[in-house]
Amino acid sequence: MCRHYFANDEQIYKRGNAMIIMDVKVDNLYALKNFHMNMSYPKKIVDSTVPGEYLEDRPNFRYKKVNIIMGGNATGKTSLGKLLMLFANYFRDGEYGRFTRIIEDRKRDASLSVDFVTCDEILCRFEMHIAAKENEEYGEEDVNIRISGTEIGKRDNYEICAARLDRDEGEEFPYDKIKTNGWIFSYPYDASKSKTYRSIESDSRYLHILEQVLKTLDPSIREVIKVKELENTYAIKLNHQSVIIKDGQIVDTQLLSSGTKAGLDISYIIASLICDMHDLYYCDELFSYVNSDVEKACLSIIIDKLNGKKQLFFTTHNVDILDMQLPKHSFTFLKKNVENKEKPIQCVYVSDFLKRNTDSLKSAVENDLFCTAPDLDRLYELIAD
Repeated sequence: MCRHYFANDEQIYKRGNAMIIMDVKVDNLYALKNFHMNMSYPKKIVDSTVPGEYLEDRPNFRYKKVNIIMGGNATGKTSLGKLLMLFANYFRDGEYGRFTRIIEDRKRDASLSVDFVTCDEILCRFEMHIAAKENEEYGEEDVNIRISGTEIGKRDNYEICAARLDRDEGEEFPYDKIKTNGWIFSYPYDASKSKTYRSIESDSRYLHILEQVLKTLDPSIREVIKVKELENTYAIKLNHQSVIIKDGQIVDTQLLSSGTKAGLDISYIIASLICDMHDLYYCDELFSYVNSDVEKACLSIIIDKLNGKKQLFFTTHNVDILDMQLPKHSFTFLKKNVENKEKPIQCVYVSDFLKRNTDSLKSAVENDLFCTAPDLDRLYELIAD
């Protein structure tokens, strides 16, 4: 039996139903303003490298199982992940304060709408509206949250079901009726001071995966062992020293590189997929300090293990990922335009631009087809200084 170890609010583990994110609309939360991202796709891909991107017994209801999100700095990739984490965690306790704390402009209303699927073959819609309140504390009366759902018919696609919810034909129900199989959100901050890494104590596969990943990242690591005398304690043995991980905390962080420390989270994600612990994964720049080939290899493993109703959100700056043979609809670019006051961050879907299998995604990015390349003029002006 797989168990889990978690810290803070990064993951929830509850045995129950899956959660598949289909559509997200955000206004005035974090830096997201009139933001919209959709995870359905219109046409089945023959011989796709990502099989099973539809609901079992409902092949017309297609969803993007793999979502590779790219874009420049400050384009909202991390904000989107944190917002989805708050949304998912809402079903744990129904606490609305997690949303009022991330309002960008208190002078304006804020809203969030998320369409998602549960294992009961129901398309649910979470709708939240928060009234503007500049100088006072938010109360329960200021936050209106409504959850409704409609059954997904055998021949339905997402658009048909969403239209029913648009017409208010869904059935309402409370938040605690949503039962999920859990989620995990990983972020790229360095753990040298306070980060707590996760482990799966009672599953022998975790230790093997951890050792294989860490040895790949740092060949000087001889072995990784579990310290039998202490609960939830591991030892990473180097050539002449050892690094202890106790209760998810690295005792001596100076002995491991940032990339090696990232390997602890990478190992957990791979192990949790193999152990069938979670259904929803959001990996935000998890491989920032990791070699490109290692990132591609780990991503291939993660995608291969996305069996059943699982879904991955994976943000990266690594353009080598574009060479992986993934469906075009798997890639979304976030584009920021500060001149656009009404919609500063927008989604650019690769499949809207590249229609043929022979179209080169990497070539399109290198030629800035999606207009997402950073403006370097200010940097080059420094040459003249």
